[in-house]
Amino acid sequence: MDLKTAIRTYQFAERAKSELIVGSHLTTALIQFPVQEKPGGKRMLLMVLESIRSELEFAHGDTGHSGFRTAIDHLNEAISLTESMELGAASERIGRAVSASTTAAQEAWDMLKEHDLL
Repeated sequence: MDLKTAIRTYQFAERAKSELIVGSHLTTALIQFPVQEKPGGKRMLLMVLESIRSELEFAHGDTGHSGFRTAIDHLNEAISLTESMELGAASERIGRAVSASTTAAQEAWDMLKEHDLL
């Protein structure tokens, strides 16, 4: 990974982690919604998760880092589980996506640190 890619990877990964954590919180919050509010909450949550997926796809396309592809795969699973209202499992898959994004960030951090840029 060159330095320019390391910078972009780190930025994308940190943003992805933040967005995924918000998505995870929203997923677990939906569990507590009253029954009549769950359909609307589910639609909104799916929109948020799809937006995060779009950001991850952009990050993967720009950097080519496999960690973003892994995060996308986990998020795809989370979206499917959310559609089935299996919210506990969906939250767990989002956690795996956070981990994949963290790996991308750490690899970029190591490269930047190695070149005394951090």
